Amino acid sequence: MNEAQQQRLSANIHLLGDVLGQTIIEQEGEAIFELEERIRALSKAWRAGDPTAGEAIKAQMPELIEDLPRALAVLKAFTTYFQLVNLAEDEQRIEILRDRAREAQTTGVPMRETLAESVARLHEEGLSADDVQRMLDELYIVPVLTAHPTETKRQTIMTKLRTISDTLERLTTPGLLPSEERELMEQLREDIVLLWQSDETRDRPPTVLDEVRTGLYFFEATIFNLIPKIYEELERGLAEIFPGVKFRIPPFLRYGSWIGGDRDGNPFVTLAVTEETLRTMKETVLKQYNIAVDELYQHLIPAVTRVTISQELRESIAADFQLVPKEEVEVLERFRMEPYRQKLIMMFRRLRATRAENEHPWDDRARNPRAYRNVDEFMNDLRIIERSLLANKGERLARGRLKALIRQVEVFGFHLAMLDCRQHSSRHREAMAEIFASYGLYADYQAIPESDKIRILTREINNPRPLTAQLQFSAPTNETVALFRLMRRAKEEIDEDAIQTYIISMTNTASNVLEVLLLAKDAGLLGRIDIAPLFETVSDLDAAAQIMATLFENDAYRRHLERRGWRQQIMIGYSDSNKDGGYLRANWMLFLAQRTLARLCDQFGVKLTLFHGRGGTLGRGGGPANRAILAQPPESVRGRVRLTEQGEVISTRYANQALARRHLEQLVNAVLLTGGRRPRFAQEAVWAQRMDALSDIAFRKYRALVTRPEFLTYFHEATPIDHIGALNIGSRPARRKATQDISDLRAIPWVFAWTQSRVNLPSWYGVGTALAQWCNDGADAEKLAELREMYRQWPLFCTVTDNVQMGLAKADMAIASLYAELTDDATRTAIFTDILDEFRRTERMVLLVVEADELLTKEPVVRRSIKVRNPYVDPMNYIQVALLHRLKSEQDAERRQKLTAAVLSSVNGIAAGLQNTG
Repeated sequence: MNEAQQQRLSANIHLLGDVLGQTIIEQEGEAIFELEERIRALSKAWRAGDPTAGEAIKAQMPELIEDLPRALAVLKAFTTYFQLVNLAEDEQRIEILRDRAREAQTTGVPMRETLAESVARLHEEGLSADDVQRMLDELYIVPVLTAHPTETKRQTIMTKLRTISDTLERLTTPGLLPSEERELMEQLREDIVLLWQSDETRDRPPTVLDEVRTGLYFFEATIFNLIPKIYEELERGLAEIFPGVKFRIPPFLRYGSWIGGDRDGNPFVTLAVTEETLRTMKETVLKQYNIAVDELYQHLIPAVTRVTISQELRESIAADFQLVPKEEVEVLERFRMEPYRQKLIMMFRRLRATRAENEHPWDDRARNPRAYRNVDEFMNDLRIIERSLLANKGERLARGRLKALIRQVEVFGFHLAMLDCRQHSSRHREAMAEIFASYGLYADYQAIPESDKIRILTREINNPRPLTAQLQFSAPTNETVALFRLMRRAKEEIDEDAIQTYIISMTNTASNVLEVLLLAKDAGLLGRIDIAPLFETVSDLDAAAQIMATLFENDAYRRHLERRGWRQQIMIGYSDSNKDGGYLRANWMLFLAQRTLARLCDQFGVKLTLFHGRGGTLGRGGGPANRAILAQPPESVRGRVRLTEQGEVISTRYANQALARRHLEQLVNAVLLTGGRRPRFAQEAVWAQRMDALSDIAFRKYRALVTRPEFLTYFHEATPIDHIGALNIGSRPARRKATQDISDLRAIPWVFAWTQSRVNLPSWYGVGTALAQWCNDGADAEKLAELREMYRQWPLFCTVTDNVQMGLAKADMAIASLYAELTDDATRTAIFTDILDEFRRTERMVLLVVEADELLTKEPVVRRSIKVRNPYVDPMNYIQVALLHRLKSEQDAERRQKLTAAVLSSVNGIAAGLQNTG
């Protein structure tokens, strides 16, 4: 960031901060404003090295939390400040991107991590136009939105922040008249008052359909209209590098969703909810098509007195007239000289009829012959218009808005996003045991050996006789069976692409997959859906290749694969593997699993698509997606990838169209480059041995910590974990089972709690011991030199190490020590002393390896952002710790409820300040 850019950011932050200060005074009075300013000044002094300032903040806390309205006002002030600062930083990122784009245009050198750059690099690597076309034919990129509960902001707040962002952008536009600036400032003040008067947290958990609507907000606000621009940018990049070559660009970039289909551990995702989700998504995309067709109607005004039209279009209009009620004929005849508009009016009304049928699927009275039966009929109408324009001097018109709509229909169909269904493997196991028992088959199915399960399931899959023709089982099993029937109906009534993938959580045997294949076969879905095993734990990742080899050798499964075009989707989980084995072990096991699975698929002639279950934080696979993709084994991507976009990551990446565009540019850029000449490393076999050793040391260090008797006590007493479940940020429970054991805790609250307490343990713990033991604290110069070479040359080790740097930089042991005081001396000594020692060791060793004096030297903007944010986050941590301490002794139920509500407000504020949750 240059000086001018920094000044622009500072000016925007000061502007927003001044308006917020005025708002606090207006709404709460001078006393609250002065209190907030006093705490902020003390926090800045403490960060500047004055230890007495930290003690002064701590001394104020008991009195502050006794007056909860005052404490809540202070929390609200810091939370709102960060929400506004985040907007200013987003605006600054956009301005920097624009500056870089202008520089690229001037120099003629493509901007980094854009589609133009990826095409240029592929050309430089020697790929011909035919090579690129073959790559495009196989390209498959699917971001999948999930409802993982890590977004603390309500949709109402997100909408208001978007409005403020738009106002800020307009305010910074050069050449505003004084009157225009006054109007915008008044609007800004009004919106910040509304932000101040709004609730940060929900008073109830969102329903699944609430989460569905939140996901749809981003499709309507950003994704739907952005997608054609990504394709257009790729076309421009190809045309510049390969002039005169006409490429076919298939709809390679599409979207998926888990919201409303992910029932693993969420009892609220029922059959009715899944069906409503499917129909709501269809209604959303049809509404967008109605809007687009109406715009085309306003746009395509060629008259037959000026140009001719195709005979095909004439016949199509005549056929449409056969479906038109008499009362509409006269209106349509007014447009007989403008046939494109005439056609588009009838298409608009056909879409309306389709929406009416979708709203009342079981009402025969809602059936309308004008409704489109499927997306192909709608697309055919658009193609008829396109061909007529191309044949009658309308080439430019065909390449404009019409082409964008055709691309949208190719991508979104009548389904909007492919809804994945996910369920835990144990549910299928229980269902199959009950189904077999009901027919007197295979007594005690769950207890028989795996080889016998495979033999039984294979025989039943190959048997045309259905086992589940009648829903005569328990309610859970009936629901499991009926889900597959609903999936078949969705493909028939919504869109063939409405559901394409069924994911099996905690897959640990081949029979887990064959059980689902049997249920799919009974529903008529054999070969019609991808069955994706999800390997999550360290042991499951280790066993993944053997499980898949067993399946690839199974004749029933091979029959399914053949119908799927020999394509296999496999999902790998970043969250549970980290919680299970620690950061370094999980990342190395994920890398090995991908490489082994890719080679196995090559051996069996199967085309692999890896589905990466990445979260937003480093402890759940977060970090820059493009760098992560390029750090994977070269043979594991090859232009095909699915990856989750979870919780707060969705709003971070898709709330603003310019930032969403940059995210997709970087994602597609990285995946395109995986199809080129990937670098090979002569030392990789040796480096792999080093990673085996390092990850083993880190794993033993990590497990030694989390299995200590005192660890569970520390985790529950020295983090806000016991309150995170009450945040009302997701529909699903925080635990799979009603226990206090960490193994049953979902990975999101696990990471969330460590983030709030500023430890960030899942993103670095164990790495320092591994590095220190390997090179004797740096004393072994030869081994240290080898680690440095790995960091400089091997993308995997570089990415992992840089992510550890980020985790360390965002952690803060001084603040973490405040949380440690919430537990007893013995527990604190046993656990926090170890955490602190490992933190210092990890920081020291990482700096040795990267040859730097401070963390994040390659990321100065991020380093500065953390430094600037800390004095504003710290007061909220102080308040949270004081609230947690007070809750330990408070006996009054009403008072406890109010204190808990204040804790949740602090959680929300800290999340805004750190820009991370789970």
